[in-house]
Amino acid sequence: MANRFTNFINKTLGLFAKNNYASEATFETKPYRLHKLEEAPSTSVTLTKEDAIKFYTQLNIIRRMETAAGNLYKDKIIRGFCHLYSGQEAVAVGIKAALRPHDSVITAYRAHGWTYLMGVSPLGVLAELCGRQSGCARGKGGSMHMYGDNFYGGNGIVGAQVPLGVGIGLAAKYKGTDGVCVALYGDGAANQGQVFEAYNMAKLWDIPCIFVCENNGYGMGTSADRAAASTNFYSRGDYVPGIWVDGMDVLAVRECFRYAVNYCSTGKGPLVIEAATYRYSGHSMSDPGTSYRTRDEIQEVRQTRDPITSFKEKIIASNLATPEEIKKIDGEIRASIDEATKKSVSDKEIGMDELPADIYANNLEGNIRNVDVFTPLTHKRIGAAVNLS
Repeated sequence: MANRFTNFINKTLGLFAKNNYASEATFETKPYRLHKLEEAPSTSVTLTKEDAIKFYTQLNIIRRMETAAGNLYKDKIIRGFCHLYSGQEAVAVGIKAALRPHDSVITAYRAHGWTYLMGVSPLGVLAELCGRQSGCARGKGGSMHMYGDNFYGGNGIVGAQVPLGVGIGLAAKYKGTDGVCVALYGDGAANQGQVFEAYNMAKLWDIPCIFVCENNGYGMGTSADRAAASTNFYSRGDYVPGIWVDGMDVLAVRECFRYAVNYCSTGKGPLVIEAATYRYSGHSMSDPGTSYRTRDEIQEVRQTRDPITSFKEKIIASNLATPEEIKKIDGEIRASIDEATKKSVSDKEIGMDELPADIYANNLEGNIRNVDVFTPLTHKRIGAAVNLS
């Protein structure tokens, strides 16, 4: 399915070239706010036709995928917890656009969009949520156990991914690469002690870690203003420099993280970045999201700050795309996500014999302990072999 989207983008770009549409355009972003930095990322951003189509496609795939996940949860096909990313797509797409192949990402449980961006197909995401064998973890993990190359998952323990991200950054420094690790967390996790301990270690050892507070305004059902004495999350690192960026503008995010990756990869140590964004759904699917905020508030953001609508208007107004081409892209994405959704629902679950599979990359423990200690389970490898050297 990933190849299908790539082929479609290339075909669309060929159509644009044939019709002599604009090859690039320049946009102005909101000013960044700085903490302990003298130089800011540029507010003048150039966007190529190729990136315009790529970003619009990625933004839409994530939105469609999350809408499908929400519907599957309402139909009781997805069980347990389900945290949607709708409204926050520009943060992930903008960051990913600035990363290099050897950079790493670790995030919290609102991770479906990131999982797709880091190489897992929409089918791999949706089938995993449904507990089916086509899922990226064969249906055994769900939303908090999705991983990919240089993607260390969406972690279910609030804030726990932040010190882990410092460890990933330390590994990159230890190996002598110029790779950086992006560790994302929400405003609700920003007050945790482990976050400040991670800041300290990262700055003390100049670890190439970019701490990203996705400030969507609410930690579960509590507004940031009620939870934090200081809501300037980009300055909460104290001795760690910080940047505030408009997280609803994919171009501002991309430019900010181009700066951040260059800063951290050249030995200057960590950064704290606050991406001001918004979530349309509740904290999770069990939260209606309207007991602590009004429907009018949500609607106002959708109408004035939506990351997809605003980006679409920019690329159409700048002649990087036309309404007709955008409509074609929307139709292709809708059909592909519908197809992935149907496959996720109709796909089989794994057999009981596979439950003890792939617990270890290299099993040194012998048999796997069972509920009944007298009948242990046999470990086997189904996933691809891992090079542990």
